[in-house]
Amino acid sequence: MTRIHKLRTKPTLLVVTSLAAMLAGLGARAESAHPDAVQVLVEQGVDIVDRFDAPGGMTGYVGTMQGRPVSFYLTSDKKHVVIGPMLSETGKNLTETNIRKSITGPQNEEAWSKLENSDWVRDGKESAPVVIYTFTDPNCPYCHRFREAAKPWIEAGRVQLRHVMVGILKQDSLPKAATILGAEDPESALHENQRSYENDGIAVDREVVSANHKRVTANNSLMSNLGLSATPSTFYKADDGTIAMKQGLPRPEELEDMMGSSQP
Repeated sequence: MTRIHKLRTKPTLLVVTSLAAMLAGLGARAESAHPDAVQVLVEQGVDIVDRFDAPGGMTGYVGTMQGRPVSFYLTSDKKHVVIGPMLSETGKNLTETNIRKSITGPQNEEAWSKLENSDWVRDGKESAPVVIYTFTDPNCPYCHRFREAAKPWIEAGRVQLRHVMVGILKQDSLPKAATILGAEDPESALHENQRSYENDGIAVDREVVSANHKRVTANNSLMSNLGLSATPSTFYKADDGTIAMKQGLPRPEELEDMMGSSQP
């Protein structure tokens, strides 16, 4: 009898213990859970990084999903979520500011320190107050156009572009980038490529390439490790002090923010 009694009570005790643990877990989960409309997104894979008070009595959220930043807004009744950017009455993208502050800003701060220690070519006065890093392929038409657009700020001494030379677009991109990096005067070589861009750019110096090609491949790896796939990819300090990044050719209306001032 004793043996049978033990066999019957032992499972019962296990069940009671398991139920107690489950109830405790559910209580903790309920206490820390987001509103249902937000929890749906969390269960779909959104990792919430920060939340903030948003206009109209809403609560804003920023997070990541599969490594990409996302943003959404919980309505004041806490029953609905609006996904996407929010614009002010003046057209300012409030969402972009919050994503930059909480997600891309810290990521770009880390990238900035890596760029400082990379192989780059200074373009502009060393004393220029604004420093901008840009990944540049010698054969990239958009890099060429970006440099032309930035020219007024560079010549006015306001901006120093630091070209992180890469070779990814054409077969001779790496040799050209190595020729520029390894030149006795890299800035002059960069300008030569800019001036002669329409005529196939700078002439490749094989001896210089042999001695400097690893510097370019290191920049290629840096660009890839930062998750970038387009040139130019440009890092600059935004007006709120955070580090911002622009892939591709900036639009004309973006240039003044990137350069830190109106066009000279």
